[in-house]
Formats: sequence, structure tokens, C-alpha cells
Amino acid sequence: MTTWFWAAVAVVLFAVYLSWTAGRLDRLHTRIDTARASLDAQLLRRASIAMEVATSSMLDPAASILLYQASHAARQAEDEHREVAESELSLALRAVFADREQITALLEAPGGEEAVKELTESVRRVPMARRFHNDAVRAARAVREHRLVRYFRLAGRAPFPLAFEMDDEPPLALTPHGAPA
Repeated sequence: MTTWFWAAVAVVLFAVYLSWTAGRLDRLHTRIDTARASLDAQLLRRASIAMEVATSSMLDPAASILLYQASHAARQAEDEHREVAESELSLALRAVFADREQITALLEAPGGEEAVKELTESVRRVPMARRFHNDAVRAARAVREHRLVRYFRLAGRAPFPLAFEMDDEPPLALTPHGAPA
């Protein structure tokens, strides 16, 4: 009789462990969804501010066209091309704001100080949002790779989480140590 009792206790403990792991995995997937929504919001904000600066006539025409095209492409990109479009926007931002003179000229224009402040904040927040998203993906992948999770299909039908890989290096002139005094 005691053997059956201990076998039943072991089965119950194993079921509790599986339930706890499934709940943990569900929370990690929720965290990924939240982090992805935050990343999408920050990317959209960065593209919108870049487009606003590009159309404000505060930049020279060539820089305006380059920045407008990259920000428009980033806003309109489909999910499978989003990483490339956002990387191209980062490249365009670095090309347009490669030197401090462009920032200085932008600061001297009416409304330029606020535009520079918003752009600086947005290019600073994108890498943080991407890092939070990729950390959540890394944690969920670590749990999903366990043998028991795969054997008992504890992830359900949730898609395998993918990291968001893009070039998010901000222009040096828009960083705190590179901003004009």
C-alpha cells in the first residue's frame, strides 16, 4: 500500500512541476508579447520623429530625402522585412547626423531644439527596447529547449520566439557624449 501511495505522490509532484513549467512558459511568452509591443512602439516613434525632421525643411534637401525615404520604408515595412528597414533607418540617421554641424544647424532652426531632443530620446530608447525583447526571447528559448517541455509539448501552439536583430547604433552626434555643447 505504501508503494502505491509514494508512486501517487511522485505522479502528483511531477504533474505540479509540469504545470508550474507550463505557467512559467506562458508568462515568458506574455513577456515577449509585451516587449515586442514596446519595441514596435519605440521603432514607430523613431521613424515618425525622423520623418517629421525630414519634412520640416530644417535639413538640407539631400539629407531630407535620405531620411524621409528610410523612415517611410521603416514605417511601411512588412514583418519579414522590418529588421532590414529599421537597420537602414539607423544607417540613414548616422549618415545625416554624422557631424555636429548638422545638429547645430538643426538646433538653431525654429523648433529644432525640441526636434533634436525627441530624436535623441527615440534613438536612445530603441536599443533598450530591443535588448528587453531579445532578453525575453532568450529566456523563453532556454525553457523551451528543455527535454520535458518538448516531450510534453508545454509550449502549446505558441510560435518559437525569434529575436529582433537590427543595427540600432545611434548617430554619435545624438548621443550624450557626442551632442554639441
